[in-house]
Amino acid sequence: MKKLFLAWFVLIFPTSISAQDIEACKVKFCVSDGVENDTVKASIEGSVSLILSEINASQEFKRPLDLSGMGLFTHVQHSIGMLLENCPLICTDNEIIEHCITTGTGYQVRNIPLMMKPKGEREYGEDEYQEAVINFDKQGYVQSMYIIIPMNLYMNVIKSNLEISDLRHRQKILDYVERLRTAYYIRDMDFIKQVFENDGILEVGGQKELKGQYLRNLQRAFLNNDNVKTDFENIEVMRHPSNPNFYGVTLLQGWTNGRYQDKGYLFLLWDFTNADAPQIHVRTWQPDKIGGKALPKDEVFSLSDFDI
Repeated sequence: MKKLFLAWFVLIFPTSISAQDIEACKVKFCVSDGVENDTVKASIEGSVSLILSEINASQEFKRPLDLSGMGLFTHVQHSIGMLLENCPLICTDNEIIEHCITTGTGYQVRNIPLMMKPKGEREYGEDEYQEAVINFDKQGYVQSMYIIIPMNLYMNVIKSNLEISDLRHRQKILDYVERLRTAYYIRDMDFIKQVFENDGILEVGGQKELKGQYLRNLQRAFLNNDNVKTDFENIEVMRHPSNPNFYGVTLLQGWTNGRYQDKGYLFLLWDFTNADAPQIHVRTWQPDKIGGKALPKDEVFSLSDFDI
């Protein structure tokens, strides 16, 4: 991987850029523990190092992101490219050491520090600090990169696991939530619509117009090329007491473009009967305020509202 790392920099950077400039962009990533196979460990370390170094270089030298030659799948190159196109990022740490988490499909590296700069000339600010997660298959190949939810929310969900199957289900739920969060940054309206529109799945009374208005407002912000920020303030994951394959997920989620904001409760009813292909049977959305008054907690949809 070291040879590939050096060859990549020789190909990417023109000779007019000094070695010192190139060195300043490099990020070295190391796995502290969590992977026993040395080949897989080297693949994960090399991939993260290359991706973060190229992200820095593209921003520093004001050129397009170039992830070719890194052995990344085409869909991974595309998704990371979309993220950087809409939300320029840099990694200010020259060396990162992180634990690698085992998931049901491979591995995951979390807490990758990044600074996000909205489009324009404004400098990076401390309030734009974000963290990313990179997911890998069992051979150590990159599968996805997302902007993660805050660590306290993540731990509140993960620490509740009762057994290994419960942990794997919660990891899948969180992966979906982080993909959703990233979708706002890359303006992936197709995925967001998939989350909020039921496509024939059970529709709860009064939901269609609420979700329709939410999506229209968001689409307008994307078309206006606004800088959209999204936050998840709370996540509750409840396992059904008598049907352990069913989970209710309630998110307090919102977005803003600086002039307008939408915030509300998104509820998802997950079915892990087929753990390899889980289904979402119910999706509801409720504004956090109605008529200027906060929506009462007992009116927010939860697992107990559905007969399973």
